[in-house]
Amino acid sequence: MSVTIRPASKRDILALAELIEEIERFYGSTQIQPLAERQSQVEQALFGSPPMAFALLVEDATGGLAGLAAYSFLWPAAGSSHSLFLKELYVRDTLRRQGVGAQLMKELQTIAAARPGCSRVEWMTDRDNPEARAFYKSLGFAEFDGKIIYRVGTSAT
Repeated sequence: MSVTIRPASKRDILALAELIEEIERFYGSTQIQPLAERQSQVEQALFGSPPMAFALLVEDATGGLAGLAAYSFLWPAAGSSHSLFLKELYVRDTLRRQGVGAQLMKELQTIAAARPGCSRVEWMTDRDNPEARAFYKSLGFAEFDGKIIYRVGTSAT
């Protein structure tokens, strides 16, 4: 199946808000925000001033949204450089195992390499997600055991 990978635009807000519900359900969430709230958050995150994040979208042959790579830039990384941090990589099950995720990863590496001062691409996956771990291993990426992740909620979550 042929796909197009492109940056998100404002016309994608509704489709992204719908895809985020699918992603939440994929990860087992049962408490989903109302659609209008998700749309507002997508608009704020991707198109606010300044934007908090960026997204590459996957369109299938029919023009439907079939996946995304959501990322931002973090500073500092090595020395005073910065890194592209991949927050979410998701491809609908209809396109999985067809090279779409690999295309997204390659495009992210291209974006990082083209950005002056960007020294690396970083991401995480859950230890109990063997499919994701196998996917990244198949692309030749080694797991990095050097960090422990902490997380604390805010009253806004």
